[in-house]
Amino acid sequence: MSRSNRRTFLKTSAALTLGAALPTWGCASDDASSSASSDARSSAAAAPIFKISLAQWSLHRALFEGGLDHLDFARTAREDFGIDAVEYVNQFFMDKATDQRYLQQMKQRADDHGVRSLLIMCDGEGALGHPDAQQRQQAVENHHKWVDAATFLGCHSIRVNAATEGEGSYEDQMQRAADGLRSLTEYAAPQDINVLVENHGGLSSNGEWLAGVMEQVDHDRCGTLPDFGNFQIREGEMYDRYRGVRELMPHAKAVSAKALNFNDQGREVNIDFERMMRIVLDAGYRGYVGIEYEGSEGLGEREGIAATKQLLMDVRETLSGEYS
Repeated sequence: MSRSNRRTFLKTSAALTLGAALPTWGCASDDASSSASSDARSSAAAAPIFKISLAQWSLHRALFEGGLDHLDFARTAREDFGIDAVEYVNQFFMDKATDQRYLQQMKQRADDHGVRSLLIMCDGEGALGHPDAQQRQQAVENHHKWVDAATFLGCHSIRVNAATEGEGSYEDQMQRAADGLRSLTEYAAPQDINVLVENHGGLSSNGEWLAGVMEQVDHDRCGTLPDFGNFQIREGEMYDRYRGVRELMPHAKAVSAKALNFNDQGREVNIDFERMMRIVLDAGYRGYVGIEYEGSEGLGEREGIAATKQLLMDVRETLSGEYS
């Protein structure tokens, strides 16, 4: 993005972010019941066709390098970007999953800034579809603490990986992944926590395969988190991203709007966001869509988050009349 266009784009985005963060007031009516009915109709009419959240990975460089403390993430989402819902990544508090004092600080920080904690993205806890049954069960148990942490924080889900170590046939790997996910879901369900699988490399980036895993798990609390960008199965093999999202959306309980690079018009150069959001909305999804900016060239993390938010807002405005 050129310097002048970027400056104009970011000034516009900042103004919109500030506007989103400001409160609104209405006038009271003499007729309370009429006012309540009118307010309800206005609220329904004004309800967005989807809401926007912020995935913590969007700020992973700042977090890893010490420029941002994990405990300040919720405040940053609200004050810097006007976003009121967040998705945590366990890598940034890996040793704190069972530390209730720390989790209470996270919860209080989010509450203080009116931020909703949606989910925890969990990595590094073993392969839920491991070929060895004992190691598969160990991976399931390794995730238990994150289910408990999600419950404490008021999240609705944890996001996991359907890793199978790449061993066995297509069907064998599907069966093993379903076995591990079913076991973990049975632990999470009594706590009203969903277990969501993201397309995240390997066979999980094959939409048909992952949808088949969901059908084998066959549990209301196990679903998907379609990511717009993670469709590389292996080096040199890509799955069609639009087909993949379409296949995963019937099971989706969250959506990740991956963005890498933007052109001068503020559009993502690799992903047609309007086309993607039509797929999402056609599936009946009306929940949060998480910003996950992962660009390494051009825009910095904060600029990239603002650009992705602006793009989602533009698409929402374009599609609102069609899907409201």
